[in-house]
This record gives sequence, C-alpha cells and structure tokens, in this order.
Amino acid sequence: MRLKLDLSLMEHYERHCPQPERRLNCLIPPPSGYKVPVKWPRSRDEVWQANIPHTHLAKEKSDQNWMVVKGDKIVFPGGGTHFHYGADKYIASLANMLNFSRNNLNNEGKIRTVLDVGCGVASFGAYLLSSDIIAMSVAPNDVHQNQIQFALERGIPAYLGVLGTKRLPYPSRSFELAHCSRCRIDWLQRDGILLLELDRLLRPGGYFAYSSPEAYAQDEEDLRIWKEMSALVERIEPGTQPPLCRSDDDPDAVWNVNMEACITPYSEQVERTKGSGLAPWPARLTSPPPRLADFGYSNEIIEKDTEIWQRRVASYWNLLDSKIKANTLRNVMDMKAHLGSFAAALKGKDVWVMNVAPEDGPNTLKLIYDRGLIGSVHNWCEAYSTYPRTYDLLHAWTVFSDVGKKGCSAEDLLLEMDRLLRPSGFIIVRDKRPVVEFIKKYLTALHWEAVATSDPVSEQDDDETVFIIQKKMWFSSESLKDSE
Repeated sequence: MRLKLDLSLMEHYERHCPQPERRLNCLIPPPSGYKVPVKWPRSRDEVWQANIPHTHLAKEKSDQNWMVVKGDKIVFPGGGTHFHYGADKYIASLANMLNFSRNNLNNEGKIRTVLDVGCGVASFGAYLLSSDIIAMSVAPNDVHQNQIQFALERGIPAYLGVLGTKRLPYPSRSFELAHCSRCRIDWLQRDGILLLELDRLLRPGGYFAYSSPEAYAQDEEDLRIWKEMSALVERIEPGTQPPLCRSDDDPDAVWNVNMEACITPYSEQVERTKGSGLAPWPARLTSPPPRLADFGYSNEIIEKDTEIWQRRVASYWNLLDSKIKANTLRNVMDMKAHLGSFAAALKGKDVWVMNVAPEDGPNTLKLIYDRGLIGSVHNWCEAYSTYPRTYDLLHAWTVFSDVGKKGCSAEDLLLEMDRLLRPSGFIIVRDKRPVVEFIKKYLTALHWEAVATSDPVSEQDDDETVFIIQKKMWFSSESLKDSE
C-alpha cells in the first residue's frame, strides 16, 4: 500500500511506520571501518568519516563550510555561511541584541532550553553547551541527508523531525528560545500554522530568533516573506486573529496530533505567576517544577524521587566502574524518564540525556522541561526517530514490562535498542526478574555481553532487578570484505 502524502506540507518527512509484514527483523551492522567514536569534547569539532560514510552533505555544502572531509576525519569549522565569524560569536551577537549581561545568551540562567529548527549539523547547539544552554536540534532526513546523524556523532543533542502536519513531540511551553538560521521554512503557509506551533512551544517571554545571510536581503521574494512574517508575528495576540485554540484542546497532547492554526492560550499557572515561574539554571534542576500541581504532585514527591534516583545512579556507576572512564559516555537515553530524576542525577557528568516519556501515560515531559532538561514523547512499540548507533547508554526502567502490557513485541524492542546503541555501548535494564531472564536468552544472537546483575536492596526498588549489558564490536562478513 502506497501512502498518498502531500509533499508541499512535508508529510513525506514525517514518521510513517511500515505494516507488520514489512518490518525488518534483523541487526544493523556497523559500516566498514567503523571505530569507537571520537570522545567529547573533541567530537564537537571532528568525527571519524568511516562512522558516517555519507559525504554528500560535505560536497553539497562545500561552498558553505558546514563540514570538511580531511583524511579519515570529517571536521566541523563551526562557521560557514550559517555563522561567518563562528557560531560562538554569532551566539554572543544574539545576546548583545537582547541586551543580556556579558553577551551571554543564557541571561543569568533564565535561558536554558532552546529549539533549533532546521539545525544543519547542529553547530549552533554545539556552541551553546558551554553557556549551560541545551538545545533540541531538529531536522528531517531531507536532501541534506544525515545531518542529525552527524550531530549525534558529534555528541550534540538532536532529533530527527520536521515541521509538517503533526505537532513536534514536545509539550507546550518547553523552550525559552526558538532559533532558525538560513532555513527555508515557509512560515506563512496555512495561516501561519508553523509559526503558531513555535508559539505553542515557547514559554511566556520566550524569543524566536530568525536569521538569514545578507544575500536574502537583496531578494525581493525573501523580503516579501520577511515582511509578511513580521506582520503575522505582530498579529499573534489573544483575542485577535489567528483565533484561540478550542478550550478542549490539550496543548500537551503531541503524539500523532495534527497542528492547528490557532493560538495556544496560557495556562492558569502561567496567568497566576505572570510568567513561567521557573527558577534560573542550575537551581531549576532541583526546584519544584511550577507545573507539578497539574498532576496533583506535592513538592515532596520530586524531592523523594530525586533522592531515590541519586542512590540508584550511584549504584549503576559502581557496577560499571571497571568498564567506563570519565569520557566513555556522552549520548544517554532514559527510555522512561518519569520526572527526569535519572538525568538530574547525572548532572556532574559530561553527558546529556534524551528523556523519553510514554505517549499513553501522564505527560510528565513538561515537568522534565521545567527542570531544564530535554526529551520527547514516544511509543516503544515503534522505532524511535533517530539514526543507528547514536547513543552510548540506554536506561530502560520497566520499559519491557510496559511494552508487554501493550501486547507489543519484546523481541522488536531488543532489536530497536540494538539499532540505537553504539558498539561498545551499554544498556541498563531495571525491571522484574522474568524480564531479565528473557533478555539473557538473546544475548548471543544480539552480540551483547552481560556486565553485572544486582537484585533489589530496599523496598523502594519494587522487586526490580538491575541488569547491565554491553554491546560488542562486531562486523558482518560484507563489512569485512569492504574494508579489505
């Protein structure tokens, strides 16, 4: 069955899962010559070419200096026509335009979470990290190919997505800044629906930074778009056009939900606090999120959850001690993040965490964003929106039990986790003992190796066994032939 997709609306770049009979039941081998990735922070500026053998983007953008092939490496100058004088100076210039102190875009901790749309190879997000700002860099698998794969290989937070017909998988009021540099997005289409999606995602007082090369200012069509876009922004005021969204519209429902050309009203909490009510970073991480009351949670719940996960993460690292060094891990995914306390417990380590919230549970992802962390909504009965070999550590807390309750295939989940995980990467499973025994049956077939097992040690562990696995480095016979 062929899908009828509207190319003008970018539907062909959105998620489309195959029918069960067309799903692939196989492992994805590394490409020929694959090496353990370059470690952070050096990976920001260079990666192994063999790990992402797709140099189309380097050739396509050779005149723009996005990335350059040098011997067995691909290097990222951090400038090009995106940022003539380098991404760091570009970021400082944005802060200067906004009159932020010391030309620091984090504005004394008030700007923490950023959405970078049409991010290219995510150099903007890469250079924000030194200012304690974390960006969700988003781009589709379009004609530029593999840009998100390059971003993740560099150790930069990124997600494979597009502004098309569906809401992005993030709750309302998640970002202090949305950014779009040199992106050819038609913000005016369908009554400004894409710009209104950004409005849903921005916090009160948030910013949208849209920049373009000087050449765009000489083009009549680009000038017309700029003027009409400016006029549309000025019209985005409650009580005028575009209309307010319906009162029964849940602005935090994002899984396979269509975008609408309407203004998302502020919540009662925002109206009450006259803003987001967030503490500046890093106090934001441990302060009670302002939207806790939406779930009927007390401040004590977040404090207790934080304490539990600090203890659990300390235990994990003790079990991993012989296997990891300070820079072994960079890209981490918490497959069921709940309140984000697993990620919070990793603050002192040089990692970033993609916090994943289930599509059918309490949408606690907005609490995770309120804590200054990032993540996305997902259903683990389906593949995640990323490329193969993009994470160093997967944390699966009762994920297999949840998938089983939905009647989905645990074997498919194992294959998906293997796809996401880099060779030599780790999986931490925290689940019931039968789940662990089930996984053990597949270790040999998956080229995985058991590292450690730990049984429950307190009532707070809920009879959950911890099972730590490492993915072996292996190559298919075809890959070995190609490298000869």
